[in-house]
Amino acid sequence: MIRLIKDKIGATAVEYGLILAMIVLAILVALNSLASETIALWSNVSDKSAAAISGE
Repeated sequence: MIRLIKDKIGATAVEYGLILAMIVLAILVALNSLASETIALWSNVSDKSAAAISGE
């Protein structure tokens, strides 16, 4: 039991897991923001292309 309490390997693994979860969360937030901007960009391109084709 004492050997189990003094073991630091499990605590390190938990810390790395938490850090990895935070990194993944940051990546997801950044990709969500990037996706919104990209969708708006291509929507603008689509609108201008449709207007050019229709002669407006």
